[in-house]
Amino acid sequence: MAMNSSAEQNIKSILARAEKTFMPERIKPMLATLVDEPFDDPDWIYEVKWDGYRAISYINNGSVNILSRNNKSFNDKYYPLRELLSAWKINIVIDGEIVVLNSKGQSNFANLQNWRSEADGQLAYYVFDILWYNGLNLMRLPLEYRRKLLTEILPKGDDRIRPSQVFDVKGTDFFGAAKRMGLEGIIAKKKDSVYSPDSRSKGWLKIKVHKRQEVVIGGFTKNEGSGKKFSSLLLGVYKGSKLQYAGKVGTGFSDKLQNEMMGQFKPLIIDKTPFAEEPDVNQPSRFRPNPPRAKAYWLKPELVCEISFAEVTGDGVFRHPSFEGMRSDKKAREVVRETEVSTAEIVNEAEDNENERYLTAPKTAIRRTLLNPNEETQVRKVHGHELKFTHLTKVYWPDDKVTKRDMLNYYYQVAEYILPYLKDRPQTLNRFPNGIGGMSFYQKNIKDKSPEWIDSFPYTTSDGEHKEFAVACNEDSLLWMASLGCIEINPWFSRIQAPDNPDYCVIDLDPDKHHFDQVISAALEVKSVLDALEVPSYPKTSGSTGMHIYIPLAAKYSYDQSQMFGRLIAKLVHEQIPEYTSVERQIKNRQGKMYIDFLQNRPGATLAGPYSLRPKPGATVSMPLTWDEVKPGLTMRDFTIFNTVDRLKTKGDLFKGVLGKGIDLEKTVKRAQNIFQKAGFENK
Repeated sequence: MAMNSSAEQNIKSILARAEKTFMPERIKPMLATLVDEPFDDPDWIYEVKWDGYRAISYINNGSVNILSRNNKSFNDKYYPLRELLSAWKINIVIDGEIVVLNSKGQSNFANLQNWRSEADGQLAYYVFDILWYNGLNLMRLPLEYRRKLLTEILPKGDDRIRPSQVFDVKGTDFFGAAKRMGLEGIIAKKKDSVYSPDSRSKGWLKIKVHKRQEVVIGGFTKNEGSGKKFSSLLLGVYKGSKLQYAGKVGTGFSDKLQNEMMGQFKPLIIDKTPFAEEPDVNQPSRFRPNPPRAKAYWLKPELVCEISFAEVTGDGVFRHPSFEGMRSDKKAREVVRETEVSTAEIVNEAEDNENERYLTAPKTAIRRTLLNPNEETQVRKVHGHELKFTHLTKVYWPDDKVTKRDMLNYYYQVAEYILPYLKDRPQTLNRFPNGIGGMSFYQKNIKDKSPEWIDSFPYTTSDGEHKEFAVACNEDSLLWMASLGCIEINPWFSRIQAPDNPDYCVIDLDPDKHHFDQVISAALEVKSVLDALEVPSYPKTSGSTGMHIYIPLAAKYSYDQSQMFGRLIAKLVHEQIPEYTSVERQIKNRQGKMYIDFLQNRPGATLAGPYSLRPKPGATVSMPLTWDEVKPGLTMRDFTIFNTVDRLKTKGDLFKGVLGKGIDLEKTVKRAQNIFQKAGFENK
């Protein structure tokens, strides 16, 4: 990582204070003390209290181990983070919080608990401390120094992993901003505090906006006549070696969640209560004077969950509790009642809107993955529709070890970029149900063969057959097509609103056995001709052997007019390079020359769309290019399923102009005719 000389010198001076040690393998995290009020003090800094899983990560020569606070592995559960960390070229131990964020930057613990793949939410790892680096123990350094090291050393580039922002502001203002944004709370940290593993330090304080508590599940109840799996959970906290009853919670569960939880409960059912004193689950209270009759079932006290609540009554029972989620990262015997310590200095709360602008979720140019790497069959809700994805380990590109799962994840990630070129366009489905090495077939008619929410377009083909073509409108239909084995996506040139008027004219360079550098030379000749005609053009690789050059028409002309214009361009180009190009439709008449295909500009014809995968070795992609990139040395394998997402992060969509303002065809044809006449082949 590059840094300026003064910063580097500063870092060196800080590292010189650290003790040399081997990399630790297990560090129990430092914990914050709960206090009751925010406060202002210039010797403290503030952070967002994220609602997630605490995680310490050990990165050593590409080997990664992400551990929870009780040393459970998160490597498989949060596999995208492990993959990102494994690419780091440093040896380091970091401490932070794994969260799932919504668009407002708020973390949601329930969403994190249910997270299986990046379709389930925006996964982020907020790193707030650095504990060890390149043979040096940093935990005895002051927090200010550790934060400076963290900012300088932490690799940048993917904001799923980034430093948790610190704010050197008034704590009351910052707490007010967090409260207005609906965050869980804030953390106050003393600037000179050291990192004390496995201790609840008063150098770190937490101030919660809403009351939350981890609790042990000691049993559950089921009300008479209830059809639910259970009616409430029986809660407890440890006091010494005894589990003290703390009330019951009966809200915050979906039917699906109850089914999953019962699967956890059944192996733990016991005959005797685990609580120090058996609670009367039917005892009335002033909040519920006439509770329904319920039967209690006792559990081994091994499971931990988190609840929110309004207050704690005098007898230690939580009032108005609500279930927030299971806590697989906490050990039951460590769960004690957490009581607020009075904050020494309290000032009036003030607003500071300036702070709110920092409390945002990471911004990413590309969506994450849809499907997790483990389950063979997965159901996902996409754009409001449930899709079932099966046979996910089936290998579609054998030489490249690319599976159906990889393909579906790819289309989910690039949906934002590919959909403008698919929306409202009939599709010819080219299905490869067993990958590129198996049999494939075309499907044009989806009548009675698709979900009812898939749009279709009735059309009578040139051979007189009536078909119902699939129409891609949103990511759900894109992924439905991909789930059928449609490796490549083949949209019409026109949309259903104007089926006889294409949005663009395409020149398709179709080589025979030519080297790709010759294809590039031909493409540059096409550009030269179009530049002379003052016509904008947009190149892309075919993903197979050739190149496609698109010319925007904005649906102002018919297919016949588009094909006529394509013919003019093809003839002009052929006249410049006749030695290795041909405009002959019949293969036998081309004599092995490269075909400049303009006949694709006809109703119902399709080409692989921009960003479409191709059923070719290498898992290549039909990639839009800048004309500067069209030069000798370019190859199809420069653009594949493996690097397209990274390219889109930096390049964005280079093909937007294709759907922009169309050319004036009448003026352009007149310019072309003048060129023909000057070249002396007006009668050809």
